[in-house]
Amino acid sequence: MADVRVLVVVDAEPTVRHSAMALAAGRSAGPGKAPRTLPEGVKVDRKFSAVPISRIGFSPQLAMASAAKSRQFVVRGTMSEEAFKKATAESRQAEAAGRQAKVFADPRISTFPSAPGCTAGPVGSTPDVAQLLGVGALAAKGLDGTGVAVAVMDTGINLAHLRSKGLKPVLDAKVTWSPAGGKPGKYPTDHGTMCAYDALIAAPKATLYDFPILLSTTPGGSSMDGFLSDALQAYGVLLALLQKPAAKRPFSSLVISNSWGMYHPSWDFPKGHPGRYADNPNHPFNVIVATLARSGADILFAAGNCGAECPDGRCEGVVKQSITGANAHPDVITVAGTTVKRQRVGYSSQGPGIKGMAHAKPDLAAYTHFLGSEAFGANTEDGGTSTACPVLAGAVAALRTKLPEAKLAPRDLSRELRADARRSGTASWNRNTGYGIVEPLATAKRLGLV
Repeated sequence: MADVRVLVVVDAEPTVRHSAMALAAGRSAGPGKAPRTLPEGVKVDRKFSAVPISRIGFSPQLAMASAAKSRQFVVRGTMSEEAFKKATAESRQAEAAGRQAKVFADPRISTFPSAPGCTAGPVGSTPDVAQLLGVGALAAKGLDGTGVAVAVMDTGINLAHLRSKGLKPVLDAKVTWSPAGGKPGKYPTDHGTMCAYDALIAAPKATLYDFPILLSTTPGGSSMDGFLSDALQAYGVLLALLQKPAAKRPFSSLVISNSWGMYHPSWDFPKGHPGRYADNPNHPFNVIVATLARSGADILFAAGNCGAECPDGRCEGVVKQSITGANAHPDVITVAGTTVKRQRVGYSSQGPGIKGMAHAKPDLAAYTHFLGSEAFGANTEDGGTSTACPVLAGAVAALRTKLPEAKLAPRDLSRELRADARRSGTASWNRNTGYGIVEPLATAKRLGLV
């Protein structure tokens, strides 16, 4: 039988702390030896840098998640089936006794492009999206993303392709992490390039951060897959940046765009397992998401492509409570997809979010399935909730040009965007488009930015 991939929470000790400090300094250095508090049967990944984490079970705090001060860290490893069964029994006993679980799922994650066979060809184009978002009026008042960093957690960005589309992208190559190496801005034109293009529609002067987390070299991954541990490592890099004084950060605001997630429950630990990811706020990745969000980062996740009318085949027919894990986290903006005709695309996952996470998911809808980057070839659409997410991330970056977190926290900005969204019907929230289709210009006007 294949070994089980796991993330493990261990106590602080010098080798683990030094590994995390190397990550914070921009280097990759796994723990030199197995941590003393590593559960029996875990074979630790010596190439994976430890990630500091706030104490699980407590409100996530930035100070408690620094490499220098954290009391707990996350490492990656594998276990045999037999060892995993034993650890599972021990985790359930610990949970029953009110103690923390130590072994957590490290599921496969994948992108959310257009679901095959759902819609024939693009609907509208980039100028239509820009007009609907009010990009011209926003730019006229300087709301163009200047000084704002947009971290694209994806397959990598190709700057040459973006320039070929008439854009003038700015990318900070010093801020990056990838499980597969490579040079920021020089990855093959693919899904990540599409996402970068879409974010720049509303925020053309934002600074891109290239995080090709979906190019995993770990056995079991594909060219557009990764593992949750890869995302955790990348978030650890951003966590270190946020721990710097505001004057020493390379951005005035940070927006994180995530067009990926789990397609099916089989990718995760079984239901009821204390280390499961899908519905567990105490999973290390969900904890680090909360830490970053509550420390000032705007985090957006695609809702997914398991909508009832036309689900992606990888959903395997699961179309209820398909918004899971960090995609259903209460501290993120979860994004559904509509066309420029303001019609929801049939593959866009519907709420509510999985029980145990936030119920009212998605939060908002944004535009997708239009002719834009042509990253997948001439006349191909930018599609899926993969596109809707960075479109909205760009709108958030535009507003953040003059609206730093010190003036309006991420949760509060999310609330303001929900208040101005274009709704269908009289209900404040619905399972298809959340609180409605985003109207960033309306929010900018009401907040006195234009």
